[in-house]
Amino acid sequence: MHSIIAKSLLSSQNGMNIYRGCTHGCIYCDARSTCYWQESNQHFFEDIEVKINAPELLEKALKNKRKKCMIGTGSMSDPYLHFEKDLKLTRKCIELIDNYGFGLAIQTKSDLILRDLDLLKSINKKAKCVVQITLTTFDDKLCKIVEPNVCVTSRRIEILNILMNEGIPTVVWLTPFLPFINGTFENASLLLKSCMEANVKGIILFGAGLTLRDGDRQYFYKQLDKNFPGLKQKYIQTFHNNYELPCPDSKKIIENTRKLCIENRILLDGEVFNYMRDFPTEKENNLSFQPELF
Repeated sequence: MHSIIAKSLLSSQNGMNIYRGCTHGCIYCDARSTCYWQESNQHFFEDIEVKINAPELLEKALKNKRKKCMIGTGSMSDPYLHFEKDLKLTRKCIELIDNYGFGLAIQTKSDLILRDLDLLKSINKKAKCVVQITLTTFDDKLCKIVEPNVCVTSRRIEILNILMNEGIPTVVWLTPFLPFINGTFENASLLLKSCMEANVKGIILFGAGLTLRDGDRQYFYKQLDKNFPGLKQKYIQTFHNNYELPCPDSKKIIENTRKLCIENRILLDGEVFNYMRDFPTEKENNLSFQPELF
């Protein structure tokens, strides 16, 4: 871990990343791609960059905003990495979002988010809070191989149900599905059943497969050699150097997901992003805030 004094925090779309890099160890992580991350002799992906002045930058940005809006976090780096337990930078930033009356769309795979349940409830009461959880692998033993350093799927499903009981809307990233590993219709169906039971607001599926780019591809293949001997050659023979790697069951998974979302009035893909960008109007939440997109 190394700390920096950042010059800015919020993007033009009102997204923020307090940390850079990750310790979850997911074998498929797209954030390892060289288009996002250039490893050097000094700092590698697991050597987390901490924007130690993130709360100060966020407060300044929120004070200067003319309109209330949704603030997003977690798209490139999980806001609940292991260091967050002690540093509490994410909590401090969420406190500011709550104090200044903004909304929050937060994405994580960690159960550490439950530590901040009080703030999530407060934000959702005043404005709007949406929690996004990634589910990829229903079998916890396989999950520990694919996503080794973060809580298993069954625990994340518990989180979804806890949030449901607290009235906080949730979105599930049902991705990626890894061909020949977890990319089966059976796995997707079990995860979807859990989503229905947790009454999730939306599901993000994309193409029911995996994407690989330079940087991400090399790490993924290294982990295949380590955990699934011989599978790397099957990937190369099947997909060559393609960016998109659909699962054999991808068509069935997509069709079934669409069907269940329609039947259960669950938002899907693009509808979810529109929902998460929407800041509630005065008519919706009794506050004199106007919408702005992140």
